[in-house]
Amino acid sequence: MSIVSTVTRARQVTGSRPETGTRRPAAAETTVLLAALLGFFMLCLDATAVNVALPGMERTLGGTTAGLQWVVDAYTLMFAALLISAGAISDRVGARRMFAIGLVAFVAASAACGLSPALGFLIGSRAVQGSAAAVMLPASLALVRQAYADPARRARAIALWAVGGTVAIAAGPVAGGALTSALSWRAIFFLNLPAGVATTILLTRASRSPRRAVPLDPAGQVTAVLALAALTYGVIEGGEIGFGRPLVLGCLLLAGIAAGAFVAAEARTAHPMVPLGLFRSRTVSVCVAIGFAANVAFYGVIFVLSLFFQRVLEQSAITAGLEFLPMTALLSGANLTSAKVAARSGPRTPITIGLLVSALGMAALLMVALLGSGPDQVLLTLTLIPAGAGLGFALPSLTVVLLEAIPADQAGMAGGLLNASRQVGGTLAVAVFGALIAQRASFLSGMRASLLIAALALFAAGAAACTLPRRKMG
Repeated sequence: MSIVSTVTRARQVTGSRPETGTRRPAAAETTVLLAALLGFFMLCLDATAVNVALPGMERTLGGTTAGLQWVVDAYTLMFAALLISAGAISDRVGARRMFAIGLVAFVAASAACGLSPALGFLIGSRAVQGSAAAVMLPASLALVRQAYADPARRARAIALWAVGGTVAIAAGPVAGGALTSALSWRAIFFLNLPAGVATTILLTRASRSPRRAVPLDPAGQVTAVLALAALTYGVIEGGEIGFGRPLVLGCLLLAGIAAGAFVAAEARTAHPMVPLGLFRSRTVSVCVAIGFAANVAFYGVIFVLSLFFQRVLEQSAITAGLEFLPMTALLSGANLTSAKVAARSGPRTPITIGLLVSALGMAALLMVALLGSGPDQVLLTLTLIPAGAGLGFALPSLTVVLLEAIPADQAGMAGGLLNASRQVGGTLAVAVFGALIAQRASFLSGMRASLLIAALALFAAGAAACTLPRRKMG
């Protein structure tokens, strides 16, 4: 398979002509897409399947509740902290090489997780796994971006890539529960070994990725990692022990100082990791903000409802996971439909419509939660469908718009930037919403406040989407 070396910049959304160049064979494009999709699938499956396996880990390895929480949080912390840096390095060393490095590390860490003799060892292995996931995610998106020269085909490929994550998120709780019940929680991690081998075989058939021939930005790398790590840790701990504690306040202060140092470093260096001029583009700024708001709503509400189904309705973890299947089943179809609509009327249309449909779905969820003494389970499940499917309709086109607005040799950085904003949004929502529902006596009022925040975030995102440029793909 060959990558078109002459195509080095993305078509600008605001008026440049479509990319041109030698058309790659369809089989070659598909090989790259399958490798990226399978890698993305592994990351998302592992992130969601582990939650339902925590009781099994406790029986095998012991440990405190806080220790079990860090089995999840260690992955989240490293994943969020390294996304932007890993994406920028991917542009410099090549997306294929970076993806391969992350893949090897992810599979090795998965094996270590499955063989863990103690809880501390498992937490450390999960931190390595999260670091590897941060390396893989922006590189996988950059691989897809670079493999498809035609904008319309690229939009469809990104939609398929998104489907991989959607299916994994839907299958994760069910697969995790089934594997833990039938075999052991260790099987969740061992499942990554054959999947990693298959991904490696596909990756060997991909051509070398283009590189961005500029030096690394060590000051930017260090300050970005420090800012994101301190922010994520502070948010996680704030959700557990309260945001007024000295440790939490210190972390958030450190995050603010590191963010200021990052901005100063990027403004002074000749080759910044994240060129600050990008944010003068309304398209880039709006896309990053929408990504943040979307994950605040989606992951925050999934978290709250998961606890409602299990704590209030006293359902099992698997049954609670099945409550989300009607919504997640439609997410994949919404992902694919997004690309088709974008090809006809431009990506702004599915982004705006999707966000507003999701916002209305969240508002409907809030209305259901306000009914009587407690929300009806069936109505909650039904109103989840438009809330989730709307985001599934919006987000693939959002990714396309951002990638089209940034030069092709910065696709890794763009993917890292978007996904870092989304990851921070999801982490912040889980912490804040978790604090709102912490007391069982006030669970319903906290749940209603969380749904209100989610709906307002999505309405604001939908309004912002109206400012994106209107341009058809291709």
